Order: sequence, then structure tokens, then C-alpha cells
Amino acid sequence: MRRSLTKLEIVRKKSDIDAIFREGRRYASSWVRLIVRKNGLDYNRMIVIPVRNYGPSHQRNKIRRQLKEIWRIEKPNFSPGFDFAFVVYPKKVLDHATQKKELLKLFSQAGVYPQLSER
Repeated sequence: MRRSLTKLEIVRKKSDIDAIFREGRRYASSWVRLIVRKNGLDYNRMIVIPVRNYGPSHQRNKIRRQLKEIWRIEKPNFSPGFDFAFVVYPKKVLDHATQKKELLKLFSQAGVYPQLSER
């Protein structure tokens, strides 16, 4: 599996995004909501959606980059065949380690990250 984030792994179609929100299971943290849906493919896809009032564009782009990097590094550990939507809410700045820890907890709750229970 490639470690890079490819174009196939990003949800782009509005119909796919609507299906994630309509049919997906939701898991929440204090600053992010994870929505997970089975996609019927042999690979996972993701999208990061900051809420409208998140802040200026450079903050929205920064949080997108941070979440994509965490997802890119952890994607070999995921069970295949899921779509992930990250809805990000404004909160005080969290360091990378805290972001990663909270996301791994959400992935484990969603049942797509089995390695967390073994650590």
C-alpha cells in the first residue's frame, strides 16, 4: 500500500459526501466529529470539512493538512472499505500528539482501527 495520499483516497463527489452524512455512523470529540460509512471499495477514502465559522482560510487549510497527515500515516492500520468525513469545530489550538491521540480513540470507537486495543 502506498503511504502517500492519492487522489482516489479523497471523497470529491457531492453525492458521495451526502451519502456519508446520510448513512454514516457518528463519533465525536471536543473538536472534531468523525462520520464513518462503508463504501464497498477495497480502499478507504476521506474528506476534511471545517465548519463555516472555523476561522480564516490559513487556519482551515492548516487543520486540513494536519488531519490528512495523521490519516495518511495511520491508513495502513485501518480496515479497508470505509469513507471518513472529519467535521472540524473551532477550539483552542491542540498539539499534534493530542490531535492524533483523540483521532485514534475515535477510530477505535468506530471499529476501523483494531490495533489500538493491542497496544
